[in-house]
Amino acid sequence: MIIVSEREIATLVSPADCFAAVEGVFASMAKGKAYNFPVVREAIGHADALYGFKSGFDRESLALGLKSGGFWPGNVEKGLTNHQSTIFLFDADTGCCRAIVGGNLLTALRTAASSALSIKYLARPEARVIGMIGAGHQSTFQLSAALDQRRFEKVVGWNIEPSALGRLESVAVERGIPFEAVDLDRLGAEADVIITITSSFAPILKAAQVRPGTHLACMGTDTKGKQEVEAELLAKASVFTDEIAQATSIGEAQHAVAQGLLAATDIVAIGSVINGAHPGRRSPEDITLFDGTGVGLQDLAVASTAVDLAIARGVAREIDF
Repeated sequence: MIIVSEREIATLVSPADCFAAVEGVFASMAKGKAYNFPVVREAIGHADALYGFKSGFDRESLALGLKSGGFWPGNVEKGLTNHQSTIFLFDADTGCCRAIVGGNLLTALRTAASSALSIKYLARPEARVIGMIGAGHQSTFQLSAALDQRRFEKVVGWNIEPSALGRLESVAVERGIPFEAVDLDRLGAEADVIITITSSFAPILKAAQVRPGTHLACMGTDTKGKQEVEAELLAKASVFTDEIAQATSIGEAQHAVAQGLLAATDIVAIGSVINGAHPGRRSPEDITLFDGTGVGLQDLAVASTAVDLAIARGVAREIDF
């Protein structure tokens, strides 16, 4: 069995590696070659933690396994990341455990890769202003990946605690792009692309605040009850997602579907756009929205990449198991 520890991931796997892995597995899902198993996600009644499993199998790459972990809100005070996860890969031919891979950084990178993919395939080519809603740990990964997809000239940001916006400003400054903290009305009025990456259980962004032609990547809703944007916004938008069944049950789409504003048949898998089976954005005036729920196959794809790179570079640790 191979072990790739958390501390090795940063020097082993690049954002570009994760982008390619996620793009490939989304395409495989849309072709019916890869599928996710039902998600288990529960409040455990201790340390205010959410804990669960995401798993699946890709018949093309033979990636089989699961990610185990969740969210521990008190971890920052202990010098740890709130999001904690580990990825287990199994040999599809034998069922033997092939590898254990640290999943914290990979989760942030694969989540950023999926929103960046949505920008690549759905945002207007001339998009120049990007808006960020949320300034937590994953927000910097989101912004950095997004800035590679268009020639953005300005970043505007909003966070419930404005003092945290400094981390987004640092990313923008490093890339030579001006940053400005704004209210939500201004953010919606100026941004061509909006990324939401919060843990909100109540809508933050209203439908009336989003102008025609905007692309949104809603990345924070991955649990029943969570919500970042008004349900009416999904009714106005062309909605895309990583997996339709998950979007309607635990993603941003859950609320619009429950209210009868959106049907599951209205939602398009982003892999269909990647494969060329769906045109994606149909006009410059369309509002497009990507509901990024985070699927187990993403984790398996990036973990498999990490293992392959570790073997190729001679840093994979093998143990008898």
